[in-house]
Amino acid sequence: MILYEEVLKAFQKQKVKYFIVGGMAFNLLGGNRTTLDMDILVELSDINLRKIVNILKKSGYHVKQPVNPMDVAVKKIREDWIQNKNMKAFNFYKDDTSYEEVDIVIDSPIEFSKAFKKALRVRLHSTTLNVISPDDFIVMKKHSGREKDIQDINDLQLIRKMR
Repeated sequence: MILYEEVLKAFQKQKVKYFIVGGMAFNLLGGNRTTLDMDILVELSDINLRKIVNILKKSGYHVKQPVNPMDVAVKKIREDWIQNKNMKAFNFYKDDTSYEEVDIVIDSPIEFSKAFKKALRVRLHSTTLNVISPDDFIVMKKHSGREKDIQDINDLQLIRKMR
Protein backbone atom coordinates (compact mmCIF):
# COMPACT_ATOMS: atom_id res chain seq x y z
CA MET A 1 0.00 0.00 0.00
CA ILE A 2 2.88 2.36 0.78
CA LEU A 3 3.79 2.27 -2.94
CA TYR A 4 0.59 4.13 -3.73
CA GLU A 5 0.35 6.34 -0.66
CA GLU A 6 1.35 9.51 -2.57
CA VAL A 7 -1.33 8.87 -5.22
CA LEU A 8 -4.01 8.02 -2.65
CA LYS A 9 -3.25 11.15 -0.62
CA ALA A 10 -3.57 13.23 -3.78
CA PHE A 11 -6.89 11.50 -4.56
CA GLN A 12 -8.12 12.44 -1.10
CA LYS A 13 -6.89 16.03 -1.40
CA GLN A 14 -8.43 16.48 -4.87
CA LYS A 15 -11.68 14.74 -3.80
CA VAL A 16 -11.35 12.09 -6.50
CA LYS A 17 -14.32 9.72 -6.60
CA TYR A 18 -12.82 6.23 -6.60
CA PHE A 19 -12.57 3.03 -4.68
CA ILE A 20 -10.02 0.25 -4.63
CA VAL A 21 -10.99 -3.06 -6.24
CA GLY A 22 -9.02 -6.17 -7.23
CA GLY A 23 -6.23 -7.84 -5.27
CA MET A 24 -5.47 -4.86 -3.06
CA ALA A 25 -9.16 -4.67 -2.07
CA PHE A 26 -9.12 -8.40 -1.35
CA ASN A 27 -6.27 -7.84 1.11
CA LEU A 28 -8.02 -4.85 2.70
CA LEU A 29 -11.15 -6.99 3.11
CA GLY A 30 -9.17 -9.56 5.08
CA GLY A 31 -7.68 -11.79 2.39
CA ASN A 32 -4.05 -12.55 1.79
CA ARG A 33 -2.80 -12.47 -1.77
CA THR A 34 0.36 -11.03 -3.24
CA THR A 35 -0.42 -8.15 -5.54
CA LEU A 36 1.57 -5.17 -6.67
CA ASP A 37 -0.82 -3.25 -8.89
CA MET A 38 -3.69 -1.08 -7.73
CA ASP A 39 -7.04 -1.47 -9.49
CA ILE A 40 -9.54 1.33 -9.03
CA LEU A 41 -13.13 1.81 -10.05
CA VAL A 42 -13.89 5.48 -10.54
CA GLU A 43 -16.72 7.81 -11.32
CA LEU A 44 -16.39 8.06 -15.09
CA SER A 45 -17.11 11.77 -15.34
CA ASP A 46 -14.68 13.68 -17.52
CA ILE A 47 -13.78 15.98 -14.59
CA ASN A 48 -13.00 13.10 -12.21
CA LEU A 49 -10.95 11.26 -14.83
CA ARG A 50 -8.96 14.40 -15.65
CA LYS A 51 -8.08 14.75 -11.95
CA ILE A 52 -6.91 11.13 -11.86
CA VAL A 53 -4.81 11.41 -15.02
CA ASN A 54 -3.18 14.64 -13.78
CA ILE A 55 -2.38 13.09 -10.39
CA LEU A 56 -0.87 9.97 -11.97
CA LYS A 57 1.18 11.98 -14.48
CA LYS A 58 2.44 14.29 -11.71
CA SER A 59 3.42 11.18 -9.71
CA GLY A 60 5.52 9.88 -12.62
CA TYR A 61 3.11 7.39 -14.18
CA HIS A 62 2.84 6.80 -17.93
CA VAL A 63 0.44 4.91 -20.20
CA LYS A 64 1.37 1.76 -22.07
CA GLN A 65 -1.12 2.38 -24.84
CA PRO A 66 0.00 4.62 -27.74
CA VAL A 67 -2.63 7.24 -26.91
CA ASN A 68 -2.91 10.56 -25.12
CA PRO A 69 -3.68 9.57 -21.50
CA MET A 70 -6.22 12.38 -21.24
CA ASP A 71 -8.32 10.57 -23.88
CA VAL A 72 -9.64 8.30 -21.12
CA ALA A 73 -11.48 11.40 -19.84
CA VAL A 74 -13.40 11.76 -23.11
CA LYS A 75 -16.60 9.72 -22.93
CA LYS A 76 -16.91 9.12 -26.70
CA ILE A 77 -13.32 7.84 -26.97
CA ARG A 78 -13.65 5.71 -23.83
CA GLU A 79 -16.86 4.10 -25.12
CA ASP A 80 -15.14 3.37 -28.45
CA TRP A 81 -12.31 1.60 -26.61
CA ILE A 82 -14.81 -0.49 -24.64
CA GLN A 83 -16.93 -1.45 -27.65
CA ASN A 84 -14.33 -1.78 -30.40
CA LYS A 85 -11.18 -2.74 -28.52
CA ASN A 86 -12.83 -4.73 -25.70
CA MET A 87 -10.94 -2.59 -23.18
CA LYS A 88 -11.83 -3.25 -19.53
CA ALA A 89 -9.20 -1.09 -17.83
CA PHE A 90 -6.84 1.74 -18.70
CA ASN A 91 -3.32 1.10 -17.41
CA PHE A 92 -0.71 3.47 -16.03
CA TYR A 93 2.76 2.29 -14.99
CA LYS A 94 5.55 4.00 -13.05
CA ASP A 95 8.60 2.86 -15.02
CA ASP A 96 10.27 -0.24 -16.42
CA THR A 97 12.14 -0.97 -13.17
CA SER A 98 9.09 -0.76 -10.91
CA TYR A 99 6.08 -2.99 -10.37
CA GLU A 100 3.87 0.02 -9.69
CA GLU A 101 0.82 0.00 -11.94
CA VAL A 102 -2.60 1.58 -11.62
CA ASP A 103 -5.51 0.15 -13.60
CA ILE A 104 -8.57 2.35 -13.99
CA VAL A 105 -11.55 0.06 -14.57
CA ILE A 106 -13.60 1.59 -17.39
CA ASP A 107 -16.00 -1.32 -18.02
CA SER A 108 -17.60 -2.66 -14.85
CA PRO A 109 -20.61 -4.85 -14.04
CA ILE A 110 -21.47 -2.59 -11.10
CA GLU A 111 -22.69 0.98 -11.18
CA PHE A 112 -20.19 3.29 -9.52
CA SER A 113 -22.66 5.60 -7.75
CA LYS A 114 -24.53 2.74 -6.06
CA ALA A 115 -21.37 0.88 -5.14
CA PHE A 116 -19.64 4.02 -3.83
CA LYS A 117 -22.38 4.46 -1.21
CA LYS A 118 -21.61 0.95 0.10
CA ALA A 119 -17.83 1.25 -0.17
CA LEU A 120 -15.79 0.91 3.02
CA ARG A 121 -13.61 3.69 4.37
CA VAL A 122 -10.30 2.37 5.65
CA ARG A 123 -7.88 4.61 7.52
CA LEU A 124 -4.18 4.18 6.70
CA HIS A 125 -1.87 6.65 8.41
CA SER A 126 -3.29 10.06 7.48
CA THR A 127 -5.18 8.84 4.43
CA THR A 128 -8.69 7.45 4.17
CA LEU A 129 -8.97 4.78 1.47
CA ASN A 130 -12.19 3.95 -0.32
CA VAL A 131 -12.52 0.17 -0.70
CA ILE A 132 -15.19 -1.79 -2.54
CA SER A 133 -17.77 -3.49 -0.31
CA PRO A 134 -17.48 -7.28 0.06
CA ASP A 135 -20.78 -7.84 -1.78
CA ASP A 136 -19.78 -5.69 -4.76
CA PHE A 137 -16.32 -7.28 -4.74
CA ILE A 138 -18.02 -10.66 -5.21
CA VAL A 139 -20.18 -9.31 -8.07
CA MET A 140 -17.12 -7.98 -9.90
CA LYS A 141 -15.17 -11.19 -9.39
CA LYS A 142 -18.08 -13.37 -10.57
CA HIS A 143 -18.38 -11.25 -13.69
CA SER A 144 -14.74 -11.83 -14.66
CA GLY A 145 -15.03 -15.57 -14.08
CA ARG A 146 -11.27 -16.15 -13.96
CA GLU A 147 -10.07 -19.02 -11.78
CA LYS A 148 -8.17 -16.74 -9.38
CA ASP A 149 -11.26 -14.55 -9.04
CA ILE A 150 -13.44 -17.54 -8.16
CA GLN A 151 -10.83 -18.47 -5.53
CA ASP A 152 -10.94 -14.91 -4.15
CA ILE A 153 -14.74 -15.22 -3.82
CA ASN A 154 -14.44 -18.52 -1.96
CA ASP A 155 -11.74 -17.14 0.33
CA LEU A 156 -13.69 -13.95 1.06
CA GLN A 157 -16.85 -15.92 1.85
CA LEU A 158 -14.84 -18.08 4.26
CA ILE A 159 -13.36 -14.98 5.92
CA ARG A 160 -16.82 -13.47 6.31
CA LYS A 161 -18.14 -16.65 7.97
CA MET A 162 -15.24 -16.63 10.45
CA ARG A 163 -15.98 -13.05 11.57
